[in-house]
Amino acid sequence: MTESARQRRSVRDWIVDSLVFVVAVFCGFLLYDEGSKDPISPGLLAFDFYFGMALCLALWFRRRWPVQLALIGAAIGTFSDSAGAASVVLILTVAIHRPLRVSLGVFVANAVSLAVYIEVRDKPDDPAAVVIAAVSMYVATVAWGLYIRSRRQLVQTLRDRAERAEVVATLQAEQAQLRAREEIAREMHDVLGHRLSLLSVHAGALAYRPDASTEDVAGAAEIIRASAHHALQDLREVIGVLRAPVGELPQPTFADLPVLVEGSREAGLPVELVLDAPGPLPDHVGRTAYRIVQEGLTNALKHAPGESVHISVTGAPGNGLEVEVRNAAPNRRRGDGKGLLGLTERAALVDGRIEHGRTSEGEFRLFAWLPWPA
Repeated sequence: MTESARQRRSVRDWIVDSLVFVVAVFCGFLLYDEGSKDPISPGLLAFDFYFGMALCLALWFRRRWPVQLALIGAAIGTFSDSAGAASVVLILTVAIHRPLRVSLGVFVANAVSLAVYIEVRDKPDDPAAVVIAAVSMYVATVAWGLYIRSRRQLVQTLRDRAERAEVVATLQAEQAQLRAREEIAREMHDVLGHRLSLLSVHAGALAYRPDASTEDVAGAAEIIRASAHHALQDLREVIGVLRAPVGELPQPTFADLPVLVEGSREAGLPVELVLDAPGPLPDHVGRTAYRIVQEGLTNALKHAPGESVHISVTGAPGNGLEVEVRNAAPNRRRGDGKGLLGLTERAALVDGRIEHGRTSEGEFRLFAWLPWPA
């Protein structure tokens, strides 16, 4: 039993099946009345009527057993006129719901039935005319059924393509959301890492200077409070973005670079900034340069607190932008280097490159070249 046969009839199916049954019975009566004039025995005439009406009743099951009923109809058609309309309906049903080779097999069976019918009924009319009319009807019925079948297959194919396209669009949206969340994770590392480094420096200063004056303690406590407040705000922004389906974390710009450096100076880190980049930078390049400087300052606060930091940001359109951060290198470096790995990925996304490591002068150097279109 096919999947379609196991499904319950819809309202449309009930309407169509009812109309088909009524038309088949009505045409069966007309054909029976016309065939009753043939020179045949009353017994055969009775078989014609009862078997023909039985085939009409069987049309209610044509969706479940179309091929079997069509072959039974071909057998009944060898002697029955009243089964003619029902046989045509069954041929059409097979052509709609079954492959072409099955439809051709049913067509051949009905063609053989037609040849037997002409011998059994002994029609007074010209047999050639009867054959031509019947075969033409069979061919037209099969052709119509095949057209309906191909159209339904086309519609189903288009529907499947639309469903696949919807699935692909959903997957692409999910992948875009995952990429956005990865970007948010990087932003969390950069922003909170810098804030917490400032907080750690001042907290450490209070711990190592128990003889500090009240003013110094109050100033350091205020900086700690402000850094903690900003870190909490940044964390809330990140959590808000993560809760949303898709979103973007507010991004810093290249113009915020002096503010970033000034915040590190207030934290007690001696920073020298050389900024020579005339002209507007592309947003993605400027943002990457900002993150490189931010990571360099974070590393300096973490690994060499109190040591001077030299920052150089120079470039011009067409030549690219060079970002360099130099600070005293500790004897033993701490950390897992994930921040620098993230910077390398950032630079690669904008077709730039990152270099980092100790210099012969004993400093740690973080250098980046970023493209700056003319």
